[in-house]
Amino acid sequence: MASGQTTGKPTACLALADGTIFYGKGFGATGTTTAELCFNTAMTGYQEIMTDPSYAGQVVTFTFPHIGNVGVNSEDEETADPVAAGMIVKWDPTEPSNWRAQDELGPWLEKHGRIGMGGIDTRRLTRAIRQQGAPHVAIAHDPEGKFDIEALVKQARDFPGLVGLDLAKDVTCAQSYKWDEMRWSWPDGFPKREGKGFKVVAVDFGAKRNILRCLASAGCDVTVLPAAATAEEVLAHNPDGVFLSNGPGDPAATGEYAVPMIKGVLEKDLPVFGICLGHQMLALALGAKTIKMNHGHHGANHPVKDLDTGKVEITSMNHGFTVDTQTLPAGVKETHVSLFDGSNCGIAVEGKPIFSVQYHPEASPGPMDSYYLFERFAAAMAERAGTPA
Repeated sequence: MASGQTTGKPTACLALADGTIFYGKGFGATGTTTAELCFNTAMTGYQEIMTDPSYAGQVVTFTFPHIGNVGVNSEDEETADPVAAGMIVKWDPTEPSNWRAQDELGPWLEKHGRIGMGGIDTRRLTRAIRQQGAPHVAIAHDPEGKFDIEALVKQARDFPGLVGLDLAKDVTCAQSYKWDEMRWSWPDGFPKREGKGFKVVAVDFGAKRNILRCLASAGCDVTVLPAAATAEEVLAHNPDGVFLSNGPGDPAATGEYAVPMIKGVLEKDLPVFGICLGHQMLALALGAKTIKMNHGHHGANHPVKDLDTGKVEITSMNHGFTVDTQTLPAGVKETHVSLFDGSNCGIAVEGKPIFSVQYHPEASPGPMDSYYLFERFAAAMAERAGTPA
């Protein structure tokens, strides 16, 4: 049995497609699910991570051992329900100790049909992910401790993987809506934006709420459209700028319908700002290509260098695909790079207010070094309109 806090009969089992088996203690929902396995190194924000739509199709291994100790609350959810398929932690979640807690992690996961597994040697599991690449897995929780190992391994091997998979359609909004909530502040929570603002259409490929809040806080009057929106539908709102959100899955798959929309928007020379999946699909629309990473970047401590200024930002990341810098066309420059592995973290169209970043500047969870990007987007719209930002 893997090391951890679990004693007695295991009630959860993790089966990797290569046949490796981990046993532990289950919490949350019972049953079985299959997914890609990744790890996240963030020390805070497990609820934000579990509700980040970019984690669709993935089970998250948390390298920080104390998960669940501040409970859960409705203000920290990035979407209405958890999106990640499950979670794996070292220590079994304890009773929360935090004044903001409204519920415990285990019951919250159970209510939303998500499996949790504790008592795992997460260091060993993380090494396996780094060395072998993000594996396909089956995770099972049975209070009786009865597991069909052969069947679980087969389920893991049968999981199709994320390459070629369009998951944005599963997590996008069903219809358009307005957004006016700004970033959380003490003691009032989320204030509402008032007055006239820059009209921004945010295309929702799996948008986190805090990204929309950052846009509102930067002075944007935000209208959110579903992922399958056409260029005509976007431009019908007469926007001052267009935002391309984060999201899950293979950007090339989602790009089948999103790239034509983005190309149509680019023809209007509007300010365009993309994050994560939005960054990757902007690159595709400009003529570049994306590739699957070995194990991706998932954490809140990733150093990124701004190539224009030389400044290093500590950023929050969550992605398994990346833009292939070697395929960037003339007129599109690389603006940011990861100091961990040199992978692309930002692009911009030379001479135009069109830019995007791979990381998450909304800092939920994570550092706030990169909030200036929202202000840069607002400044670009102000310059285009000939008004002060």
